[in-house]
Amino acid sequence: MVRTKQRKWDMRFGTWEVRSLYRVGSLTAAARELARCKLGLEGVQEVSWEKRGKVRTGDYNFFFRKGNEDHQLGRGFFVRDRTVSAVKRVEFVSDRMSYIVLRGRWCYIFFLNVHAPSEEKINDKKDSFYEKLEQDSLSFS
Repeated sequence: MVRTKQRKWDMRFGTWEVRSLYRVGSLTAAARELARCKLGLEGVQEVSWEKRGKVRTGDYNFFFRKGNEDHQLGRGFFVRDRTVSAVKRVEFVSDRMSYIVLRGRWCYIFFLNVHAPSEEKINDKKDSFYEKLEQDSLSFS
């Protein structure tokens, strides 16, 4: 019998514009869908929650930060239970940009979550977003 070497830790990443986790039961439904897709880390946009914090739901820990006062924007990260011990830092840079740092076996994994304005937005808003993105990304290097 030939045995293949199993990997200790495979991880799947994703991103999702959830459109709102503000409705009752939507957080649990999102966690169920992530488990079905076997994702270890998911960056989400349009969370639309107030405050900032960490909530446990299903097999996931959800790190989040509010958007604006109109329950728009907001970002977060779903991190699977088996992965949460690798989380070194979660930072919310602006209404549209956040990142999470995971400790890997040989290096740190830097997962950036950016929510760009849509084409329908005013050009001034898009220009200022991309200027800020460029400025913030230079500070990471």
